[in-house]
Amino acid sequence: MAHPVLALGLTVVTLAGSVWYVPALADLRAGADRTMARRTSAAACVSGWSTAALVVVLLLLVDDWWVPGAVAGAGAVATAALGLQATVQHRRTARETAREWAQLVADRPVADHSRATFAAVLAVTLVTAVTTVTLLLTTTGAGDFLAVR
Repeated sequence: MAHPVLALGLTVVTLAGSVWYVPALADLRAGADRTMARRTSAAACVSGWSTAALVVVLLLLVDDWWVPGAVAGAGAVATAALGLQATVQHRRTARETAREWAQLVADRPVADHSRATFAAVLAVTLVTAVTTVTLLLTTTGAGDFLAVR
């Protein structure tokens, strides 16, 4: 396959990838407003798409295959390393958050109100049902209420 044809295909794919790298650029610009794991993940995304754009340029400028291939390989390694680091950071943050929530829940006394809640709901339901039947019987009469239409 000729270099320009491959460059054209990779250009189209890179332009279509803007749905990933534009939000990643926004995450990187946000800085400390985003978590470290999210910023590292965004850096991995931008690294991958930047590598693709650089390979397009090299395909158009260089006649050898090894130069774009080497750049693509190096970019893939950098992207994978950043992605792995983001995964580790995300898992660490998730563990810390789970531990903090567990401490908050453990410090709070938990009362079992399930029987009392059930009894209250049952009482309100029975009172509502008796009131409804009483109103229907007094306004329409017993014969009309029990008649099947």
